[in-house]
Amino acid sequence: MDVNQEPAAEPVYLPEPKRLGVLSRLAPEPMKVVLNWGRRYSLWVFNFGLACCAIEFIAASMARHDFIRLGVIPFAPGPRQADLMVVSGTVTDKMAPAVKRLYEQMPEPKYVISFGACSNCGGPYWDSYSVTKGVDQIIPVDVYVPGCPPRPEALLQGILKLQEKIARESLGERYGANGARPSTAALQSGLVAPPAPGAAPVTGEDAG
Repeated sequence: MDVNQEPAAEPVYLPEPKRLGVLSRLAPEPMKVVLNWGRRYSLWVFNFGLACCAIEFIAASMARHDFIRLGVIPFAPGPRQADLMVVSGTVTDKMAPAVKRLYEQMPEPKYVISFGACSNCGGPYWDSYSVTKGVDQIIPVDVYVPGCPPRPEALLQGILKLQEKIARESLGERYGANGARPSTAALQSGLVAPPAPGAAPVTGEDAG
């Protein structure tokens, strides 16, 4: 044996490709690119307009700014057909249960843009007794758009940031190992308690 001969290099083992969500046995990493590409350019928007920022959302969807060219479809029929909720305006404590209830009705994967200072942190009404200090106290937020009110261009920038986030995400990492689904109890809102069993329904005459 030649003493000058170099030892054979050890083989390099490539890491196992990541799998994707509930398709963990079928969908390799390249499939993630295809699925994320479809999600980022087909965002059906459910606009939860609560105050003046909703007018800027409408302006962004009109012909001058036209965010449909970015693959964003405004005015979904309802939360069950939407991928993106845009919360624009002041979230009050009385409206908070409705925001959370409609968010829970959206199918996964779903995203939220907080549009404007009021939905971000309460805005100029942050010290009011009836205002929720940010919509992120009741639902998770993916992108914050600052401003009072923000210009339509700011919403376009927020949508681009969200699309960049969608392009990088892995549903397997987002929803847990092996595509584990949350339990039914975890999806139920704790803000509105169901009626007690056997309780008589409240009619209009009883309420009056």
